[in-house]
Amino acid sequence: LIDGQSVVNLPPEKRPTAMVFQSYNLWPHMTVYENLAFGLKLRKTPKKEMEERIEKHLQLVSIGGMEKKYPSQLSGGQQQRVAIARSLLLKPSVLLLDEPFSALDAKIRQQMREELKKIQSELGITVVFVTHDQEEAMALSHRIVVMNKGKFEQVGTPTEIYDNPCSKYVASFIGEMNFIERDGKSVAVRPEDVVITKESADISGSVRTIMILGHYVEVNVQCGENVVKCYIQREESEKVNVGDQVNLKFCKTHIF
Repeated sequence: LIDGQSVVNLPPEKRPTAMVFQSYNLWPHMTVYENLAFGLKLRKTPKKEMEERIEKHLQLVSIGGMEKKYPSQLSGGQQQRVAIARSLLLKPSVLLLDEPFSALDAKIRQQMREELKKIQSELGITVVFVTHDQEEAMALSHRIVVMNKGKFEQVGTPTEIYDNPCSKYVASFIGEMNFIERDGKSVAVRPEDVVITKESADISGSVRTIMILGHYVEVNVQCGENVVKCYIQREESEKVNVGDQVNLKFCKTHIF
């Protein structure tokens, strides 16, 4: 159902949806303008209205002035912007995106996320976004559906899914998670909920690696069979060295 109407028996071109693919799917022999005009021409949109709408959507996805270029002259991020503009021009009730940013490098992917979030809130349309990138799902969504082999494992807001995963699968899929087996149960704890301390604590081990990741540091501690990952502040990391014996306190855990 879309807007309360069944689309099951409608042919695809009559459904109020638009699709953005992972591989852009732009016509290589058409300019950006021609790519954007293609769907509007099929709908017999008057020329003046078509020009105005294309100009508006080029500005919306921040690629104004590129209408005469061909897809091969654009970067991956720019091509994906054209693909999004082309879909939005059809005024869909639902915009469907299939891993649209996975072919882009990290920095451009970040920009495109911000851009899409801004467009979605400006237009107020429903977007169904398929991704394997958990960070992307957390950053973009109002509601996340975590799927496991085609079945819904959990549905909720990003905060609910992250803070209260309903199964071990969801806990391991969304965000980083340590699992420690105890008494036939799995104790799950997020790296940011692990504190390195000199006092007696939940588990102890020796520091295996220390990796600076910008504003925080990832410390991996070998605790018997398990390697426990902790995220700590830069200044805290200066007190820790590889090979140190440390105790780890778990501030918040989930039991599965």
